[in-house]
Amino acid sequence: DPLNGRIKGVRAFEWYVTALRAFLAQHNMSFDAIDDVITKHRALEEVVLHLDGEGGRVEVPVAILAERGPEGRLLELRVYHSMWPVIGRHVHRPPLLQLDSELQVSDVFGAYQRSLAAGDVEAILATFEPDGYAREPAGGQYMHRGRDRLRALFEQLFSNDGGIALEHCGMIDTGRACAIEYNVVRWGKTDLAPEAGVAVYVRGESGKLSAARMYDDTDPPL
Repeated sequence: DPLNGRIKGVRAFEWYVTALRAFLAQHNMSFDAIDDVITKHRALEEVVLHLDGEGGRVEVPVAILAERGPEGRLLELRVYHSMWPVIGRHVHRPPLLQLDSELQVSDVFGAYQRSLAAGDVEAILATFEPDGYAREPAGGQYMHRGRDRLRALFEQLFSNDGGIALEHCGMIDTGRACAIEYNVVRWGKTDLAPEAGVAVYVRGESGKLSAARMYDDTDPPL
């Protein structure tokens, strides 16, 4: 969990659920389901929470990844979201997983990753459909649809003299969609303390990306 860290054991989990329920009730939570990426032993669900904030309602995009055992019972839940919409600042999220050096990201999903690491604006734009979009972790106004807005976004993201280097740690790929858990380790010329995140990429009818949605809390060195 982004704020409470690793929660293990019955007593800790009961406390966590009780505290989370109280927080969500206090902030008049409602939610919209966005999408899910499901395989036999792993599943990721995306939602947008709507919460009462000091300045009115806020949107908090949340991704929850579940690991299941052979009998189908949950082994672990990993929750990803930014604290920016909630408290107005980023909170460092240490790695949850290690680099998987054997993980292979293929096709348009892999082309996006290579372009992101290289800081190549034209190459990353070429992975999107004309009306595709990218949504930053803070959601809301930070969604960028269409070629012009995507260009402006990635020119800004790559303005620190380079691309964004990710350690790929886990993946769910159904062909239609791909969810990649990662650690952000470098942003342009700036090395970062590794920070956990997950991103979901959705393939459109053309085979290119119709959507790229990120869930991390990295503070951009821009």
